[in-house]
Amino acid sequence: MPDRPPLPPRTLNLCTPVEGWIEAASPTGDGIAASLRRFSMVAYTGGPMVIAGWPHPVVVDLAGMQVAGGGLKSRPILKDHNRSLIVGHTDAVKVEGSQLLVSGIISGAGPVAREIIDSSRNGFPWQASLGAIAGHMEFVAKGRKASANGREFEGPVLIARRSTLGEVSFVALGADDNTSAAVAAGAVSPPKTVKEDGMTFEQWLEAKGFEIASLTDTQKTNLQAMFDAEGTGDMPPSAGASANGGTDAPPPAPLIASLRAEVAAETKRIADVRRICGGGAVGGGKHAEIEAQAIADGWDGATTELAVLRAERPALAQGGVRRDADSAHAGRAMEAALCLSAGIPEETVGKWYDQRTMNAALSGPLRNAGLHSAMTYAIQAAGGSFRSYHVDNEFIQSAFEANTVLRRREREIRASSGFSTISLSGILSNVANKTMLAAYTAVESAVSMFCAETDVGDFKEVTRYRLTGTGVFEKVGPDGELKHAGLSEQAYTNKVETYGRMFALNRQMIINDDLGAFLQIPRIIGRMSALKREEAVFELLLANPSNFFSAGNKNFISGAATTLSIDALTQAEQAFLDQTDTDGKPILLTPSVLLVPSALKVTAQVLMTETRINETTTVDKGKPAVNPHAGKWKPVASPYLNAQGLTGGSAKAWYLFANPADVAAIEIAYLRGKRTPTIESGDADFNQLGMQWRGYFDFGVAMQDSRAAVKSKGEA
Repeated sequence: MPDRPPLPPRTLNLCTPVEGWIEAASPTGDGIAASLRRFSMVAYTGGPMVIAGWPHPVVVDLAGMQVAGGGLKSRPILKDHNRSLIVGHTDAVKVEGSQLLVSGIISGAGPVAREIIDSSRNGFPWQASLGAIAGHMEFVAKGRKASANGREFEGPVLIARRSTLGEVSFVALGADDNTSAAVAAGAVSPPKTVKEDGMTFEQWLEAKGFEIASLTDTQKTNLQAMFDAEGTGDMPPSAGASANGGTDAPPPAPLIASLRAEVAAETKRIADVRRICGGGAVGGGKHAEIEAQAIADGWDGATTELAVLRAERPALAQGGVRRDADSAHAGRAMEAALCLSAGIPEETVGKWYDQRTMNAALSGPLRNAGLHSAMTYAIQAAGGSFRSYHVDNEFIQSAFEANTVLRRREREIRASSGFSTISLSGILSNVANKTMLAAYTAVESAVSMFCAETDVGDFKEVTRYRLTGTGVFEKVGPDGELKHAGLSEQAYTNKVETYGRMFALNRQMIINDDLGAFLQIPRIIGRMSALKREEAVFELLLANPSNFFSAGNKNFISGAATTLSIDALTQAEQAFLDQTDTDGKPILLTPSVLLVPSALKVTAQVLMTETRINETTTVDKGKPAVNPHAGKWKPVASPYLNAQGLTGGSAKAWYLFANPADVAAIEIAYLRGKRTPTIESGDADFNQLGMQWRGYFDFGVAMQDSRAAVKSKGEA
């Protein structure tokens, strides 16, 4: 089973109970501050964890867990993962078998640390939560198994093969009851600042070649421990003892080199942050607050750049933030360019976008834009860059990760201000929707000419009523009393169904830059949607449910004289005009559409356009050449009426329909006003390198008022 594509870094909060608090020792008598409390815990037992935000249980492979800061063991202890709520720090993090063991010191000097200690004395069951960053995630599908931490796990489960421990927090609620923690009564002396030989910690750092201003808190903590060990003789041989057992030897060269490399990397990171924030090498630039947070929280250049981009979006007068105008324009221009590349006529695309957008879409950089162009745009819009001269898996993965960033930014902005940005999946979705709509509207529809269209709120069967007045106005008597007219209800039912298909942008399409192959599917969906609606209406019409067209309903004529002709039209019109209400009174409903099979299309057009027609007649019987029906009704032809695969089809039968805006014989119902198909984007499966979309159309058809149509069999 292949791994899922690497996910963006995500926090893993592994919660564990803290138990067995012990009373702190009293302050020492030499004036030194109160002794510091130690703690130790079995922080993780190697099993699956249910973590908010993750779709499946998560197992952290302890063999792949590292500690932030190049493997140094000192990490901050916080409350509720809040960097400003300091409790203390760790001094040991290690893995033993399938357990993660953590120990440290309650070294915080503020009210948060005192709250933790005081509330624990009162019996409050604090729990610990390890804040880790997930690197490489392996997805184990249902029915498969994988090993980690000396155990075998059955899917579905996610295994963090690589992760980085960032910090430990005290929280009120946890999850893993198999873990434990304890705070020892023994005191830990405060760190030394002066050695017995009189050398201060700062002087010792200078002697070792370190610049204290460039050190991180983690580096300072570890170097402080080394400084203390040299002064007390407690330094382990591996850390700095000389061959003869003395403790005056300097730390080993590899450790010093590692620390210097870490300092150099940190110095470069800070310089990049200051450059991006506009502060140069000394800080205090345009985005000083972002710069300070980025340096303190360890942001890399990409994260800092995204924060700066968000901060530079123009603010609305009422408050809030709106999308960057240039970025939004670039996204729309990319959409328009892709529509043109897909073969949609410039005249049509020009109706969807303004002149500025069209000018950009038709310019040199975007002319003939394809999938590679859209993916490059997404990477740049997310603040990244890619300099490869060919499209490979790394490029595709970069585009997908950029799309994730843009979609997250889109949700944030939409939630705060109602505006949105344009992501890669959003651009391709819009282009696919427009391509589908163009194909949908290109199908010449007959049903829209004679069917009523309405909207419903859900997929339940709905009953629709039409109130019909009975009787006519009556003369008002001398007393001025108006008599009540009766109202009778005519009920019809309809039910919306969903029709749809899935389609995907796969790796082969991406590498081939095959926009045409990608958009061929939404074209097919658009055309299929139009044909499905057409087919559903004619299937219902030809099925003649409940003898909708019958002599009993006075809307069916048959016989040799009903072949499409002037006389047959006259007979059908007469049947139409003779329809009555429940009291037998005329309803004065007139035809509007002449619906014929494609075999009678020319005949219908002639009858509706020519004013003089010579028709054959019996010998010695006169017949006028004037066509009394010319121009009366709109001729509409459909091949679905022919005997071409649909039950009940005929090449001779034809129909007259009333204007559906007045009274409808057939109704098409749509879900919540959406009268065209819809395309939505979604994340591809973990075993698929690509994106996927779904196209669907919600509608239903039903027969309505039998008086709104007349059918002619067209033969005996």
